[in-house]
Amino acid sequence: MTQPQARAGAPLSLLAVLAFATANIPISAVTLAVSVHLPKYFASSVGLTLGAVGAAFGLVRLIDIPIDALLGLAMDRTRTRMGRYRPWVLAGAPVMMLGLFMLMRAGAGAGVGFLVTWLLVMYLGLSMTYLAHLAWASNLAPTYEQRSRTMGAITFLGVAGAVIALLIPVVVDARGGGEASGVKAMIWFIIVAAPATALLACLMVGERIPADRTSGFRLGDYAALLKRGNVIRLLLADLLFNLGPMWMAALYLFYFTDHRGFTTGQANLLLLAYLAAGFLGAPLTAWLANRIGKHRALMVNTTVYSLSLLAIPFYPPGAFLMALPGMVAAGAMYTGFIVSIRALTGDIADEVRLETGREWMGLMYAMVNVTSKVAAAFAILLTFNVLEQIGYQAAEGAVNTAQALAGLQWAFLSGPIVFVILGGACFIGYRLDARRHAQIRAELDAREALALSAGEGFAAAPVR
Repeated sequence: MTQPQARAGAPLSLLAVLAFATANIPISAVTLAVSVHLPKYFASSVGLTLGAVGAAFGLVRLIDIPIDALLGLAMDRTRTRMGRYRPWVLAGAPVMMLGLFMLMRAGAGAGVGFLVTWLLVMYLGLSMTYLAHLAWASNLAPTYEQRSRTMGAITFLGVAGAVIALLIPVVVDARGGGEASGVKAMIWFIIVAAPATALLACLMVGERIPADRTSGFRLGDYAALLKRGNVIRLLLADLLFNLGPMWMAALYLFYFTDHRGFTTGQANLLLLAYLAAGFLGAPLTAWLANRIGKHRALMVNTTVYSLSLLAIPFYPPGAFLMALPGMVAAGAMYTGFIVSIRALTGDIADEVRLETGREWMGLMYAMVNVTSKVAAAFAILLTFNVLEQIGYQAAEGAVNTAQALAGLQWAFLSGPIVFVILGGACFIGYRLDARRHAQIRAELDAREALALSAGEGFAAAPVR
């Protein structure tokens, strides 16, 4: 096998980009499972109360926040012959596999302690793989246009992983396997895919390590990041973009079956359409971002997404074909959030790196991941507890009052629409556009060339 492409500024081939992007397949599958299926599985099949499930998932997300920051710092300071981020991608897969395997083994006697312990293990492995993969991607695709293309490919294959994960319980249910069997089959898919895709990415693609300082960091350096306007803008927007859709995901199956009158199979098919629309949304957003700017493309996404959700209450109950176009539009726009935020994070990290002379890519993606975890914690914690307070019954076969169902609809719609619109508004006045980023990259490339001539150049990690 030949040396992987790792030269600064050299675009990766399409084959290399796709091989690299496969690592996002199990990552997205896990995200779907945690957002949609696992909370309901532990509430309906394992037997924990809604409040207990909400508290467990919320607690784990909050505990996991400082872990992400530490991982980002450790990644940015890593220097090995294999690269800076590649070892973390490989190491994260088995940790995530262990956590998922133990969660799958949860029986009727499993309590909150069991759930919290193995969720933490699973999230640790997920964070190691996810953060390292994105930071590695941004260094592989340093220019404004390359970054949109690469993040689009990563998101595209992530959609494939989510769609596969969603189809598995549908197929299992169609064969009479039941909800619990479907969730376990989904977990087995992730356990197999995680090491296979991590290994493929690491074998096919190398890594460039810029000649930045990796020592002398102080706590104040990281606190200084939170004083930067573009960093604050990014983190607040990402928090809102995650809070809205995760709020929706936590209540999706309850709302579409109990309030909108869809069967579980129909609701899963609509969710499949929502996720599969990412096959359109990822390349469309990447294309639009390279023409009108990433932040403007993001604001287009937020507007269309919110309008699509506003139409849901007006569909007749159980009207699958009428609901389908709106779910496709919303899903395509949601994928656009992911593409744009990931690419914008890399651009802002470049801006900070130019001013400080240090690599911040891992920490920047860790901070963005923290906002998603905070959003997920509050989405599940708040919505599940609100439903419990208004008297909504989640148990299979339960009959809910009109008041409880009205509260369910209010909870389902309020978060996604309000928070997403506010997230788009965060980028009003944003100035780090393609022209400014090109100037930043030119200065960074000149500095790297000078370091290379002095014998301090970046290392291109070879294939092993």
